[in-house]
Amino acid sequence: MKITVLGLGQSLRGDDAAGLEAVRRWQEQYPGIAGSPDIRVEISELPGLALLDLLDGAEAAILVDALQSTAPPGTVIRVGPDELASFTPDAQSAHGWGVAETLKLGLLLHPSLAACKITLIGIVGKSFEMGAGLSQEVENAIPDVCHWIEKVVQAVR
Repeated sequence: MKITVLGLGQSLRGDDAAGLEAVRRWQEQYPGIAGSPDIRVEISELPGLALLDLLDGAEAAILVDALQSTAPPGTVIRVGPDELASFTPDAQSAHGWGVAETLKLGLLLHPSLAACKITLIGIVGKSFEMGAGLSQEVENAIPDVCHWIEKVVQAVR
C-alpha cells in the first residue's frame, strides 16, 4: 500500500508549525518505517489546492495539521476517513480555507481520490502569531501526535 504522511503548516506562525514539527519528529523516531519504499513523507507550507497533487497516487494518507478549536490547546483530534465529511467549523484548519474544504473539492474534481483512505491528525493550537514558536501545550502534544501517526501507519499497512 502506498502511504503518504504529510505535515502541513507555516513554520513562522507559532503553533501553525505543529503539523510540520510532528511529522519531522515522527520521521526521526521511526526512520525504518518512514524510509520504507511504500511510504512518502512530505512537508508542505500552505499547499492550498496543491494538496491534491501531494495525495496523487496514495492509497492512504495521514495529514497532520494545526487546528483552531474551542478545545484546549494541545488537544489532539483524529478524524478518520469516514468522519471527514462531518469535519465542522468548530475544529478547522488554521489556514482559513483548510484541509477539509480542499478534500471536499478534490473529491468533486478527482473522484479517484475517494479511494484514498485519509486520516487527519489535528493539534489544537494556542498562538498563531508571526514569529512565535510552538506553545508549551502544543510542544507537549507532539510525542502523542507521533504515536498517532505511527499507529495509523501500522493500521493501514
